[in-house]
Amino acid sequence: MTPGFVPTLKTFERYVMTPIAERAHELTVARRPFVHATVVRAQEPTSARAGDDAVILADGSIEGFVGGVCAETSVRAAAMETLRDGNTVLLRVLPEDAAEFPEAPGARVVVNPCHSGGAIEIFLRPVLPKPLVAVAGNSPISTAVVSLAEFLDFEVVSGSYAGVTAVVVAGLGRDEERAVRDALDAGVGLIALVASNTRSAILLDAMGVSADERARVRAHAGIDIGARTPKEIALSVLAEIIREIRRGDLAPASLSPASQAASHAEAAAFAKAGPAFVAGPTLPVGPATPDVPAATAIDPVCGMTVIIGPDTHHGVVDGQDYWFCCPGCLKKHTRGRS
Repeated sequence: MTPGFVPTLKTFERYVMTPIAERAHELTVARRPFVHATVVRAQEPTSARAGDDAVILADGSIEGFVGGVCAETSVRAAAMETLRDGNTVLLRVLPEDAAEFPEAPGARVVVNPCHSGGAIEIFLRPVLPKPLVAVAGNSPISTAVVSLAEFLDFEVVSGSYAGVTAVVVAGLGRDEERAVRDALDAGVGLIALVASNTRSAILLDAMGVSADERARVRAHAGIDIGARTPKEIALSVLAEIIREIRRGDLAPASLSPASQAASHAEAAAFAKAGPAFVAGPTLPVGPATPDVPAATAIDPVCGMTVIIGPDTHHGVVDGQDYWFCCPGCLKKHTRGRS
C-alpha cells in the first residue's frame, strides 16, 4: 500500500473478505445461525485443500466447498449437531485405512466410504445469534444492566420485544405497568421486575394479570447475592436470566413475518459498524428466525449420516423410507426391491 494510506472499513472488506466471508457476514446481520467449516488439513487423494471453506445453514444446505460428496455429506451432518449444542468440533473424514494420517485426540472421526480415498480434517465453528434482552426504564440500574449484558454477550434492544428472551423492567416506579404489559403481550418468557416484593405484588394486582402471566414476571428479580449497588443488582438480575437460559426454560418470544423483516432491516442499518454474533459455545437460545437444524438419517449401505432434504437421494423399500449419500448406494439398496 501507499505510505501514509489509511484503509477504511470498505477498503478492508474489499481486500480481505472472500465470498464465503461475505455470506457469513450477511447471515450474521440477518441473525441466522450457521456453521463455518474450514479445511485445516488434507491428504491426497482428495479434492479439498487446506483453507477451503463453506457455510452450512440450519436446513442442511451448504455454500462453498470442503470436499466431494462423501466429505460434504459428513460435514453437513456434523454441522447440524454443532448447531444443536453450540460447540466447535474438529471433524476427521478418513478412509478405512488411515494409518498414515496423524492422530488428533478429541476430534470426531467418520469413515469415508468413497472409493477415491483421501483424508481431510475440517474445523466446524457454529455462529449463533446473540440472545436478545430488552431493558425498560431510565435509572442507574437499567444503565448497569445494559453495560453488563453487552459484556456477557447479550444483545440489548429497546422499543420492541419481538424475539426477545427476557425483559428487565428497571424504571423504579416509572412506566413499569406499560413495560410489563407489553412484554407479556409479546410472549416474553421472563420479565425481571426490579422492585420490592411488596411493590411488585401491588403492581401486578393492579394490572389484573392472570396466574400464567404472573408466573412469567419475576418480582424482586435477581439471585440473592446481597446486592446493594446498581451494578451488583444488575449482576444478580442477569445471573437469574442466564440460569434460566442454561436450564433450557427460556425461549425467545415469537416473531411475526413483519417483525422479522423489520428486525433484519434494522440490523442491516448498523451492520457496517460490526454485527452482533457469538462464535462457539454460547447461551443456548433460539435464533431470531425459525431455523431448526435439519433431520438426519443413516445410509443403510455405507452407514454414513446424511441430511434429509429435497436434494437427498431417497428410496422406499417395503414401505419404509431410506436416504442415501449418493446414487450408487441408492441403486445398490433398491435394486430388485420395491
